[in-house]
Amino acid sequence: MEINEPFTMVVLIVLIAVGAGVVNNYIKMKARREEGSADQEELHRLRQDVERLTERVRVLETIATDKDERLRDEISRLA
Repeated sequence: MEINEPFTMVVLIVLIAVGAGVVNNYIKMKARREEGSADQEELHRLRQDVERLTERVRVLETIATDKDERLRDEISRLA
């Protein structure tokens, strides 16, 4: 088989194109994995923020719904 034959040239071109596609997909998948880990860190931070804000809302609801006397006691204790 010679490289100058049309069939051989077509096979080589197809192999090069498929190889380039595989390398391209590998690079994209690697980048997505790296983005995924950064997204996980961001998700963890946001969950912590939500938990902290939920606790603050609970405290504010307690303060807003309690009787005046209990509210004064709570404020005095915090001060």
